Amino acid sequence: MALLNNETDVSVLVQGLDHAEGIAWGADGYCYAGGEAGQLYRIDVERGELSEFACTGGFVLGLALDSRHNLYACDIGHKAVMKVTPGGVVSTYTSGALDEPFTTPNYPAFDAEGNLYVCDSGEWKADNGKIYKVRPGGDAEVWDRSLKEFPNGLCLSPDNGSLFVAMSLNPPRVSEIEIGPDGSAGQARTVVELPGSVPDGVAFDTDGNLYVACYRPDRIYRYSPSGQLDVLAEDPEGTDIACPTNIAFCGRGRDILLSANLGRWHVSRYEAGAVGIPLHYPDLG
Repeated sequence: MALLNNETDVSVLVQGLDHAEGIAWGADGYCYAGGEAGQLYRIDVERGELSEFACTGGFVLGLALDSRHNLYACDIGHKAVMKVTPGGVVSTYTSGALDEPFTTPNYPAFDAEGNLYVCDSGEWKADNGKIYKVRPGGDAEVWDRSLKEFPNGLCLSPDNGSLFVAMSLNPPRVSEIEIGPDGSAGQARTVVELPGSVPDGVAFDTDGNLYVACYRPDRIYRYSPSGQLDVLAEDPEGTDIACPTNIAFCGRGRDILLSANLGRWHVSRYEAGAVGIPLHYPDLG
């Protein structure tokens, strides 16, 4: 049984996914998710309907979308960010910098100018992760090396002035790194430590609360602007919530919080009573 504010308030939105990690909301009114064999799923949130429309042939992690509803999928099988058109045509958007290709591309997020920030987690416990910045068109460079302890999911801050990054290791935490006036990476700071967990996904609501999904244990945190950390939802049995990874506010009002569950075959819905901040859907031509 999953618990939300001491009440059972978590449900299964849709079933039939293949151990999904990535989940994202598109400007076309659909939710998107990926599978461990490269599947790309389109989800009608209102009807609870699922369809597979493409396959990369790799292993899909985090997702982002542009204004033309193209999907950008981190794929650790191909060690690349794959571009997938609405009709299911798959191509490589970027494999990282020419002199420093991706190792474990994990999660992407667009800014307003169409730059794609990509967490490369590196190898587990090797402390060799980094964050890339991919210019519109696919040219990439290493943007930050300071957040190296398995950087995982990321999101822009509500004011777009920094990135918030789920750091899975040493110690498990959420970090913030400034985006300088010239677009360069500024100083990183620890926002909150989460001992005994493996933070994976992050998302903001319009009140400035930060939501953190943890691969271990089966838990979603909510961290307030005043610094209060609460357990939004947890599932000791690992059934309704099972290794939650990426999270996203979905629905036309962005008022439906969803998580992928890498440990099972469904997407979970949380009645969080919140609205997610608007995301960026750039027009990349």
